[in-house]
Amino acid sequence: MSKAKTERRLKDNEAQAVARTLRVSPQKLNLVAALIRGKKVGQALAELEFSRKRISGTVKKTLESAIANAENNHDLDVDSLIVAEAYVGKSIVMKRFHARGRGRSSRIEKPFAHLTIVVREVTEAKGEAA
Repeated sequence: MSKAKTERRLKDNEAQAVARTLRVSPQKLNLVAALIRGKKVGQALAELEFSRKRISGTVKKTLESAIANAENNHDLDVDSLIVAEAYVGKSIVMKRFHARGRGRSSRIEKPFAHLTIVVREVTEAKGEAA
């Protein structure tokens, strides 16, 4: 007897990818995630390609992974995918100390973040109304 299969948290027309423990603050990562929220995946990939933020390459890699998951695991059409959700979570914070003058020290915090990207297949019919 094995354990019962857990229900899928996402809908049938959705796929996701998660990047964990990225060496960037959640606030900075959220700025890049806000660039792609709600956009078509082709446009989102182009935005990330030409973004000057350091972490945008990792976000692009995660988005490509979500697209591949949608295509290979869930048989979704890549051309009709949008970035439904792109959210950021906090991870660990490494604490380090920096030597200062007069024998003192100050604390340096090195935060990490998690990134989750959910892509959704949309039908073009509901957007057309004239």
